Amino acid sequence: MRVVKAVVFFLFLFSAPLFSYAASYYEGKTITIVVGYKPGGGYDRYARLVAKYLPKHIPGNPTLVIQNMPGANSIISANHVYSVAKPDGLTIGTFNNALVTAQLIKVEGVRFDLTKFAWIGSVASDAVILVIRSDLPYKTVDDLRKAKEVVIGTTGPGSSTHDFPSILKEFTGLNLKLVSGYSSSADVMLAIERKEVDGRAGSYDSIIPFIDRGLVRPVIRSRISARGIEKLPVDEELTKDPKGKAIMAVNSAPTRIYRPYVAPPGTPAEVMKILRDAFVSATRDKELLAEAKKSKMSIDFSSAEEALKVVGEVLNQPAEMAQEIGKYIKFGD
Repeated sequence: MRVVKAVVFFLFLFSAPLFSYAASYYEGKTITIVVGYKPGGGYDRYARLVAKYLPKHIPGNPTLVIQNMPGANSIISANHVYSVAKPDGLTIGTFNNALVTAQLIKVEGVRFDLTKFAWIGSVASDAVILVIRSDLPYKTVDDLRKAKEVVIGTTGPGSSTHDFPSILKEFTGLNLKLVSGYSSSADVMLAIERKEVDGRAGSYDSIIPFIDRGLVRPVIRSRISARGIEKLPVDEELTKDPKGKAIMAVNSAPTRIYRPYVAPPGTPAEVMKILRDAFVSATRDKELLAEAKKSKMSIDFSSAEEALKVVGEVLNQPAEMAQEIGKYIKFGD
């Protein structure tokens, strides 16, 4: 018992200062989560879920607010968090997971280095799928191959809504017509409901409610799978072109950290520990998990180290591969 008491005492002795620091640091303060898209889409929905439950896992119980900063498929918001926001633990950013590809292919306007952000982690991985309106006769890939034209709505180059079908069109021979300009994935779904477009690609989590409603049916997925779509054809299986397979593989890698969260470079280590611990606790919170399940949102936390590993895998592609990827993956407004 003396040994146990001694261990408990020393644990308290070393943990108390950090708890005390966290409580005094965050008490009465406001943390802003900068979201790289307008309200209504997947990134915004996840950020609002996190913002609802995260404060109770941060000593001092700070207020959390959402700041939507859309533009250039979230390049604008990433630049802001990287260069403008203060590294004081009061600003968190969440942006397009494919920005690692933007950095790889040296997209104009990228003024950040993803390896230098203070990473918190990712709250979910996700599959990317292509879905078609259920009232259309295209139920399989073979059906799509026979179609004269299938109109796909997108939020523009640099997003999974655009790049996934664009690469499919290039390497599988599917006659897809991409119509971009929608400002969020929610707007693309409205276009589907209005029958302005025939389908869309994007996050499986974001599309599940519309699959369950019977509005759309999934037909193709990326190599990342999820329950319910395991048997869908994988994009890499639909082409014999080695270059196409390689590009599809690189394009799917960031989906392992589909909902990334970072703080500005230089955020103090003790503050980052508080935030990382809080995210881990929040993503295990029974109330958060219950609400996520009800909203058909998966929670699958990846640590900062795991997220940086994915970032490194993409950024370490050979120069010739980066050049090839840049021919087929573009970033726009």
